[in-house]
Amino acid sequence: MQYRYLVDESFTAIDFETADINPNSICQVGLVRMEKGEIVHTVDRLVRPPKNYYFYKNMEVHHIKPEDTADAPTFDIVWHEDMKRYIEDQIVVAHNVNFDVNCLRNTLAFYDEVQPYFEERCTRAIYRRGLASLSRKYRIPLNHHHALSDANACAQLYLKFLIRQKLPKTGSLFTNYQNQD
Repeated sequence: MQYRYLVDESFTAIDFETADINPNSICQVGLVRMEKGEIVHTVDRLVRPPKNYYFYKNMEVHHIKPEDTADAPTFDIVWHEDMKRYIEDQIVVAHNVNFDVNCLRNTLAFYDEVQPYFEERCTRAIYRRGLASLSRKYRIPLNHHHALSDANACAQLYLKFLIRQKLPKTGSLFTNYQNQD
């Protein structure tokens, strides 16, 4: 994407898939860390939910099954190994941030982990459209309901939003730079 150099902000895009209707049943984590317009780190981990229980409707959506997560680490391990440093005191972006933050907070509470401070941003609120529709519109590759793919699409959408905020409101980019001497 052109104009990435305009983005100084760093942020972390996240997405969770859940095994059942309980928000503490995270079974897959997707995380994309962006710094200055570039992806610097990703996390794609299967997670063993409590009791490794799955509701069939959830499996129909994301195609993750109990046998896929039987030997996976629990969320508290993934949190400390792969996520905490990218979430704590950061800007956290998700498409429908209420769902993902609710999952994160409930799962951390389930494992008696300290709730981190972070700022929330929601690409669904910014664009007012679904992730699949936006991914088609902006030609962002998407394997919908795969956590890393969803987190990446969200990161690309938020980056696009940040770039638009930095572009000159009137005139061309060339004209504005030319008049800065």
